[in-house]
Amino acid sequence: MKVIILCGGMGTRLREETEYKPKPMVEIGGKPIIWHIMKHYAFYGYNEFILALGYKGDIIRDYFLNYYKYNSNITVDLRRGGEVTFHDPAIRDDWKITLVETGDESMTGYRTRIAGSFVDGERFLLTYGDAVSNVNIRELVAFHESAGTMATVTGVYPPSRFGDLTVNGNMVTRFREKLVDHENGAPVNGGYFVFRKEFLDLISDDPFNDLEREPMNRLVEAQQLSIFRHKGFWHSMDTYRDYLELNRLWREDPQWRVWE
Repeated sequence: MKVIILCGGMGTRLREETEYKPKPMVEIGGKPIIWHIMKHYAFYGYNEFILALGYKGDIIRDYFLNYYKYNSNITVDLRRGGEVTFHDPAIRDDWKITLVETGDESMTGYRTRIAGSFVDGERFLLTYGDAVSNVNIRELVAFHESAGTMATVTGVYPPSRFGDLTVNGNMVTRFREKLVDHENGAPVNGGYFVFRKEFLDLISDDPFNDLEREPMNRLVEAQQLSIFRHKGFWHSMDTYRDYLELNRLWREDPQWRVWE
């Protein structure tokens, strides 16, 4: 089963990093966030990727076209016309990557439709190129198959960005910082979708078609969208604050690092 990763957004709320690079190339612990996402899927045996490129997509192309060079110790022998020798490359990634241009200003629905033309199986996985999680992909796929729906979305429970205050008049009676309410809180869309391929027929050929609007609403109306609830770790990289937090977590407690 192939994995589509949406990589085309401009990341305007992370302008400190995305002024010169696409958001999937913003680094956590010295590696682009898209690398972390792909390592996660590959751990569960899903190692064929379709990257839907857009804003500054050539930087992503360059990274994967020169993947071994960027991730290995090398010797360049200028006496032999620039002959390159790789010294025991540190990477053992058996990935197959299709890089698909989907336009700088296209929305997520159109990007999915274009990238989906490279899907050759009955189902495909899809996620965003700006969030990491420890969701069990194997369990997600099994849930999708048992649900019998056209699509499954992973619902996550991120911590509040702000402290919750309980007040009485002018006095705070309770202060709670960054809690996650798994029992009463509503899940949010964490990405990590599974689709049957016929879902692509629900997406119109319109560059401004947003995946999260018309196509998803059509699934909801047809009762064809199931939810896989993930109560473990999930964190997006929307802002510079998120960038700093994810890099701190990588140093101290990278819960999304399920691979060795």
